[in-house]
Amino acid sequence: MTDRRGGLLAVHAHPDDETLSTGALLAAWADAGRPVTVVTCTRGERGEVIPPDLAHLASDPAALAAHRESELAAALTALGVTDHVFLDAADDAGHPAARYEDSGMVWLGPAQAGPGSTSVHAFARVPVEEAAARLAAVIRDRRPDVVVGYEPGGGYGHPDHVHAHRVMRAAVTAAAAPDPSGGAAGHRVPVLLWAALDVSALRAGRTDLDDVAPAAPRPEAPDAPVPSAAVPPEHVRVRVDVSAVLGRVQRAMAAHASQVQAVRTWRDRSATLGCFALSNGVLQPILPSEAYVVDPEWIQERIAWPAHVSTGIA
Repeated sequence: MTDRRGGLLAVHAHPDDETLSTGALLAAWADAGRPVTVVTCTRGERGEVIPPDLAHLASDPAALAAHRESELAAALTALGVTDHVFLDAADDAGHPAARYEDSGMVWLGPAQAGPGSTSVHAFARVPVEEAAARLAAVIRDRRPDVVVGYEPGGGYGHPDHVHAHRVMRAAVTAAAAPDPSGGAAGHRVPVLLWAALDVSALRAGRTDLDDVAPAAPRPEAPDAPVPSAAVPPEHVRVRVDVSAVLGRVQRAMAAHASQVQAVRTWRDRSATLGCFALSNGVLQPILPSEAYVVDPEWIQERIAWPAHVSTGIA
């Protein structure tokens, strides 16, 4: 068992999600010299490839997975994260060897994704108890102060994100009990966070992009539909000052070139720090602060938060 108190553990579905959803939090934690672990549930085999010079990867899931692994390694280096685990490579917890694959998705609208075609190895088909047992083993070993992942809607509806939320929620409960095989002692996570978007800040950021956006891609209208991660500002309990780690976040976004495009940053505006777009070609703002809500069913405990992280947790 490793003494990792003070650490942060982030649970993500695919390479690039760690940067897009929690990049500033990861960088701020790492900059404070505290342990940071990223657990990735799949290798993104069915991601939609953006650059024309990488288009051949879209028809070769194994090659795309290998490419995205290399992008992930570069992004984690940019964020200052040195501890990474693919969930299917974690302690088997009594389960047979597995390979968790990207379940695929389709865009249903600007802010909403849905299930795509899936293989028999799709992560969304993995029983929650199996995946949660693997994640619980990682939590018992790292013993983090904070676990962070998606809200129940998966941020924007991707089936792997939705499943990752279920797995994370089951894993933190399971990790509080000792390893059933007689290994590590149980660890009760003090704080459980969901990555969110302050809906007021998001709408202001969309408005701001109208003044600075290139001819293409274009941002959403301020009053356009928002993803499930968007919440009223009064629901936000933790915020991270993105400007303090903006360079790290920009480099990490750029590392995920197969999935992220149009990355730009600036420091002379109040509502945005930059922009990026995904495969749907919709420009999104990099907001001045990363927002998080606390799991409403998880009893929070006091911890020491690093610099550039402000919290309303009692």
